[in-house]
Order: sequence, then structure tokens, then C-alpha cells
Amino acid sequence: MAPFSYQPPTRGDKAGQESHSQSPESNLSHGQSTVAKLLEAKGDAIFAIRPNDTVGHAVEALRDKRIGALVVTDQNGALQGILSERDIVRRLAETPGHTLPQLVEDIMTRDVKTCAPDDLLIDVAKVMNEGRFRHLPVVKDDRLCGMITVGDVVNFRLHELEYEALRMKQMIVG
Repeated sequence: MAPFSYQPPTRGDKAGQESHSQSPESNLSHGQSTVAKLLEAKGDAIFAIRPNDTVGHAVEALRDKRIGALVVTDQNGALQGILSERDIVRRLAETPGHTLPQLVEDIMTRDVKTCAPDDLLIDVAKVMNEGRFRHLPVVKDDRLCGMITVGDVVNFRLHELEYEALRMKQMIVG
């Protein structure tokens, strides 16, 4: 067999042929992924705590659930705030040795950014990046319906890219 040398295609090689492997729609399709699609794949589990619970109880829940934040809800499930590992670390630095007995409501973030199931993941990722937070409660009709993380968004997009690459490979081979 003779040695093979790659020669890049020239303008006349494929005259009259169009490539359909990429289009504005396919290049931007990931921009159309929504929070609802991510929740379908991830699930809608929400881990919540009450404002009058102690920080110590919250720390145990974070450890046991292996998560980085808890939503804070009232007895009716309405969102009151969010408590993240970062909130706890800041308070630990301010009140060393006296943090765990404090109440969640004293250190939680009250002004909580949220998203809706119909929000585009690209928009949600921008909000999370600009706000420098990793957890975003999902709210529909004033009710919590999930929690997403920046890691969820990245993993969802990676799976989309893997699927797109597989599809393109199948189109080339097939």
C-alpha cells in the first residue's frame, strides 16, 4: 500500500456541494436547552431547612446529603432564603467556636436569585457566573420545583456535546 498524504480540500473539489453538518441552528442548539430539560435529567429533589433550625443542624444536612447549599423554607414550603457552605464559612470566621448553635435565619442569604423551568441554561449560567454563586433554586408559580448547580449546567452541556459529537461522527461514517 502506498503511503497516504493528507491533502486539504481545495475550492473546486466540492463545487456545488453544501455542508449541512453545521448551521446557525445546530451551532446554537445548546442555547435552547432549558432548566426544565436539565431537571428532567437530574431530578427535582430539594433539600430544605427551616429558619429556626441551628447552623449545626444545617451542617449535618449538608454533610449527610453531600450538597453545598440548602434552601430555607417556611412551614408552607415558601422560599425564605438559601444557606450555602460559603455563608457558614464566613460566619465561622466572624464567630469562631460560637457558630453552630446560631440560627439559620441569622446567617442565610435572604435575597435569593431564582430561575424558572423555561429559562435557557445559557442565561442561567450567565446569572450564576456574574453573581458568583453555584446554586440556584428553580421556582414556578411561586413554588419551589428544584435546585440546580453550576456543576449541573456544565455536566448537562458536556453530555449534549458528547451526543452532538457522536451524531456528527455517525453522519460522517454513515
